[in-house]
Amino acid sequence: MAQSVKTLVDGGKASAGPPLGPALGPLGVPVPKVVQAINEKTKDFIGMKVPVTITVDDKRNFEIEVGTPPTAALLKKELKIEKGPRTPGAECAGNLSFEQIVKIANMKKDSLLSYDMKNAVKEVLGSGVPLNITVDDKPIKQVQKEIDEGKYAEYL
Repeated sequence: MAQSVKTLVDGGKASAGPPLGPALGPLGVPVPKVVQAINEKTKDFIGMKVPVTITVDDKRNFEIEVGTPPTAALLKKELKIEKGPRTPGAECAGNLSFEQIVKIANMKKDSLLSYDMKNAVKEVLGSGVPLNITVDDKPIKQVQKEIDEGKYAEYL
């Protein structure tokens, strides 16, 4: 019977220490190999907490499933900021290009509720509202309206 370990790790910087080592040790898998595999799979998320599920079968084979960080964390990474504005609505956290929004939508597409890229991009944009970001120097609501009008069809 397979057993699973779910944890949050620092992207690209997992170690054999807690929480991984103590959780994986009793399962009999080579912890350094598991850590190396996790670091390889999460290297694109350096500086962020990443959800990881390690499944170990009866023959001590392991499989690693990497989730994606929250959309807001990906937006902050693209903006190169650690926190959003102190007063939401008053300060702008930064400006992103539409291409950066599409990139985040592609990263998150498996965990979003949207069925197509157009709505996935709009969902990512919605996560940027509390951060008060702009896209191509335009407010998010205007960009969402332009998407509905077909302006960004070549990206979607």
